[in-house]
Amino acid sequence: MEQKLSDYVINYLGDLGIEDIFLVYGAANGDLVDAFVRAEKTRYVAVMHEQGGGFAAEGYAKISGKPGVVIVTSGPGGQNLVTSMGNCFYDSVPCVFITGQINSKFLRPSEEIRQIGFQETDMVAIAEPVTKYAKMITEPEEIRYELEKAIHLATTGRPGPVHLDIPLNLQKAMVDPDKLIGFSTQTNNSYNEEVILKQIDTYLDDLVTSERPCLMIGNGVRLAGAENDILDLGRKLKIPVFPTWNALDIICSDYEYYGGRIGTYGGAGRNFGIQNTDLLLAIGSRISGRITGGNIHSFAREAKKYMVDVDEPALQPHLQQVPFDECILSDAKLFIQLLMDRIDERNITIPNFDWWVDKVREWKVKYDPVTSDMFDESDIVHPYAFMRILSEEMNSDDILAADCGGNIVVTNHAFETKTGQRYFTNNGNSPMGFSFAGAMGAWFASDKKQNVVCVIGDGGMNMNIQELQTLKNYGVKLKTIVLNNNIYGITKAYQEVNFEGRSEACGPKGYNPPDFVKIAKAYDIETIEIKEGKYDKVRHQIRELLAADGPVVCDVNCFEYHTYEPKIVGWDTPIEDMYPWLPREEFLANMYIKPLECSVNRDVSKKPSGSSGLVEKKEEKHSTFAESNIA
Repeated sequence: MEQKLSDYVINYLGDLGIEDIFLVYGAANGDLVDAFVRAEKTRYVAVMHEQGGGFAAEGYAKISGKPGVVIVTSGPGGQNLVTSMGNCFYDSVPCVFITGQINSKFLRPSEEIRQIGFQETDMVAIAEPVTKYAKMITEPEEIRYELEKAIHLATTGRPGPVHLDIPLNLQKAMVDPDKLIGFSTQTNNSYNEEVILKQIDTYLDDLVTSERPCLMIGNGVRLAGAENDILDLGRKLKIPVFPTWNALDIICSDYEYYGGRIGTYGGAGRNFGIQNTDLLLAIGSRISGRITGGNIHSFAREAKKYMVDVDEPALQPHLQQVPFDECILSDAKLFIQLLMDRIDERNITIPNFDWWVDKVREWKVKYDPVTSDMFDESDIVHPYAFMRILSEEMNSDDILAADCGGNIVVTNHAFETKTGQRYFTNNGNSPMGFSFAGAMGAWFASDKKQNVVCVIGDGGMNMNIQELQTLKNYGVKLKTIVLNNNIYGITKAYQEVNFEGRSEACGPKGYNPPDFVKIAKAYDIETIEIKEGKYDKVRHQIRELLAADGPVVCDVNCFEYHTYEPKIVGWDTPIEDMYPWLPREEFLANMYIKPLECSVNRDVSKKPSGSSGLVEKKEEKHSTFAESNIA
């Protein structure tokens, strides 16, 4: 039986189990929105801004495991989605971005003509660089094929966003679902198990002769559905396991082989474990500059390096910043299962690495970024102390979404994850304001029983603050924590080193945030203010926040705090050599391998100028604060 094309689209998405679709209404998507009136398996969530809707769709996808969907109108509606598309593209998130388009007869006939129709924009051309697939529907009969193709591409291989542009007149067209041609999803398995097994055998031969092996785990493990498999592998090998920032809720802080946090803002362990390894197996991580630091040649420099990924170009040595010795093209789940089976088939005796595991644990405890002095009473709240208490108080089934900038560094340094928790941010694109709308989408994907908590800075909160009304409209019980330092903290730290202390447009000059408590109350949202560092009281207020039955905005006074440590200083600094610097003797005592010479002046008796804790070497041509270190 015939139905409107717009009805077919919404019903198709509902049949996939996508229960909530985010949208902003406009004339060019009017028929798509009207189709929800007749839909039985899905509903819409009307957000206040398209970017907020795109971020919410990303959060929904990350928590539900289903594609997120957002529907907006033509022109500026679609243009407001570009940042959201970039988010999903760089973080490999399956999301479907649907834009309405003007009536086909008013589309420009040639690129030589700038525009004919009102709010006409070539959204496909704009979306193509930040999507896996972008297509305008030009005939009603294409709709099934293009929908199925888009969903297939979004969810297979390395996942990512797709975009469909549907002109208004095609939304109104009638189609017969029984006569529509579908997309064939039958594809050849691109993973050659015979080759993978040979590479596994090579790894096992290396493993039994190694002294300091380790695993490094990225979000590709979750995308492959191998979260439990990797825990089993770690227990089978009994070696240290290091999560990337995208995998902090896969390898959690309470996992028995958790080795600490790594990278340019490396947390517990100060990167000593990853730098001292002699055999590195990285699964589901693209090994970005945020992991290696600017001195890419010093990353795990004494280790033989194995990399497992589904993204074939990322396995090409000439395209890798850090060339790996063995590059294995495989789905993470397949690889882990083959590896564990092969150990049993070959009756491999895994060496006893207890001394090495104990050493990594010792580093992790000894070099915890959260120190006892952070809990001393103060007129302001120390964000590291706050986040550590929050991690202690949140339950093992709760969800935490964090933003970008200084607050994500604080959160990743201080928040210790529990097995069962979900913790996400957007790391690849890292836009201010993501976590508030992203956490909103996560709440819709949750079972509504656990807490969903957003951590965000004052700068980020300004970016999508309008979604407070969406919380009110839909009863979204989101707990929003604003780590309010009244400045753009991490960029202010950067300016203090690179611009002779001038802090233009970062606060207080050029930037001052509003009173978030007053704004939240204007939206009729409950508020909590945490004004001073009295930590028994802080713990009580955190418990009050988590126990609240409804949306809450919690403003935390971290006035002008912008010291994010430990961190890498300088383009040429190996990642184990972080500020605050250790005394040279202690630094050397921690290294089993010969450390490279540092690229910064190391006077441990003198704190570098500026509260950022950086030293500027006047004779160096490059900045001592790598741009890649800016969150």
